[in-house]
Amino acid sequence: MSDASDNPQIPPGVTHALPADSPSETARPADYDFLLELTETLNTTLDLRTLLNRTAQLIHRVIPYRIFAILLLDESSRELRMRFQIGHTPEVERMRIPLGQGVVGKVAQSRQAILINDVTQVEGYIPANDAVRSELTIPLINKNRVIGVLDIESEERDFFRSEHLHLLTLTASRIGQAIQNARLYSRVTRQAQALEVLNEISVELTSILDLDKLFERIGLLLRRLIDYQMFSIMLVDERRQRLVTRYRWRFGQTALPGQWLPLDAGLVGAAVREWRLINVPDVHKDPRYHLINPETRSEMVVPLFYKNRVIGVLDLEHVRPGFFHERHERTLTTLAAQIAIAIENARLYQQVLRHEQQLERDLQMAREVQLRLLPPRCPQHRNAELAARFLPARSIGGDLYDFLEYDASRTAIVLGDVSGKAAPAALFAALVSGIMRSAAGQMPSPGQMLEQLNDALQERKLESQYVTMLFALWNDENRTLQVSNAGAVPPIFCRAGEVTTLRAEGFPLGMFGGVTYEEFSVATQPGDAFIFVSDGLTDAENAQGEMYGTERLTSLLCSLRNLPALEIADAIFADVGRFQGGKDRFDDETILVLRVL
Repeated sequence: MSDASDNPQIPPGVTHALPADSPSETARPADYDFLLELTETLNTTLDLRTLLNRTAQLIHRVIPYRIFAILLLDESSRELRMRFQIGHTPEVERMRIPLGQGVVGKVAQSRQAILINDVTQVEGYIPANDAVRSELTIPLINKNRVIGVLDIESEERDFFRSEHLHLLTLTASRIGQAIQNARLYSRVTRQAQALEVLNEISVELTSILDLDKLFERIGLLLRRLIDYQMFSIMLVDERRQRLVTRYRWRFGQTALPGQWLPLDAGLVGAAVREWRLINVPDVHKDPRYHLINPETRSEMVVPLFYKNRVIGVLDLEHVRPGFFHERHERTLTTLAAQIAIAIENARLYQQVLRHEQQLERDLQMAREVQLRLLPPRCPQHRNAELAARFLPARSIGGDLYDFLEYDASRTAIVLGDVSGKAAPAALFAALVSGIMRSAAGQMPSPGQMLEQLNDALQERKLESQYVTMLFALWNDENRTLQVSNAGAVPPIFCRAGEVTTLRAEGFPLGMFGGVTYEEFSVATQPGDAFIFVSDGLTDAENAQGEMYGTERLTSLLCSLRNLPALEIADAIFADVGRFQGGKDRFDDETILVLRVL
């Protein structure tokens, strides 16, 4: 295998040399069994590794060698690389032999088979194995093109005979053709596999929104295309001007990420700066290389582009020099765009998720604040009992209710509904509640309170924001109820089985300036039951789109009028819930109950 001389002709000490594709002898009958079996093997095997292994076994039956190799020619580098071997050391297996150098290089260049009886007699012969004494090398030719060589060595002098040379010369072209067919099949298989993985990536990667799972899946899919030994994904930290490792894989195991490099360091930095793929056959010969893995010999770095900027790199490494080739470059260049989109989608999703989680925490705190703004308990009176129930459609709602105690015998009952839902409605409700409590110190009548609130909201007018409100004042001494209404659901009361709706009406608060509100006064009797509800309760819908409605509510109220106020509220809420079934609530639901004792 080693260099003999600079002369590409037959070196000294060679006893036989024949053109591989024009044998001078006719095959003997003893050779036919071997040739037939070899032909059958070559015609029925398309897996290259299996083909080379079975070829070596068949040749061993006629030539009992100890050292065997098939080297194939790399057209791009014009080097012979060992594709299959028996008896060689790993160091020899990794050798790259330029065309025209060494025995195998000269055989490939001259297209002539060579039999060397005593390699020690060949001037300048440098052995790859000190024990080797004889060598037989045959060129493998297909369609008039050398694709490689078959090389057999022995530790005995004069081990190979002329019939060995003759037999292998006869079979060389068949072996060469079979190898080319297997390589073509392997190439087609790899291309089909690459297309399959590309399809998986297009379908799968864009659906993975967890970054860590995405990185792991990228590494797994790439290993199906490229047999790398080390792999990392590094993302650009633009604020700190560095590349941060987010995923690492070394020799079958994931490694802890977190390492980083400045953007101007290493081959990864060069790929970012130069906006191109970088493939280095031997990193020890490249001054840009930044040592992280001492085992690395070849490295390929692919930048990830998204919207005309580099967001990171894929970094593949191998312990073998020149491992990555043009097919790998094409594959990674094709995948890089899809991978960049998948990574950016996952990053954006995680950013949105963090914002949503923060918003959820803020909403939870807002809900706690809102609940604290509601009265912790209902006032106690000698001649009446009060109850309240509130259920927001979302984590926080726009309904508000309150009990304002004017003095020992008078309590204002308030139920409001702010336009909109969730946080904006809750904030506006808090504003209304603050203004109302400030005005309550003057103990205004219901109509006066609504007028003051309306004027105050006009001064703080917000686009499309208004409040409907019922404001009632209960006098426990004379058992009277004064009511004013600013666009809310009219209050309903039941007396002796008869239902009455108080037709108090008025404009919602905050819509028009200079509005006055009517007041209605009701002299109550023991056993009267009043309910104040928000429209979320009467407008509640079931799965068929039917609304709960006022009629259903009034009918239920009369059947419950003799129950305590809290039980009336709970029973109405439960009935509304049964009516809705599993359908989601679309509006806040609030009910206040006043029962005259």
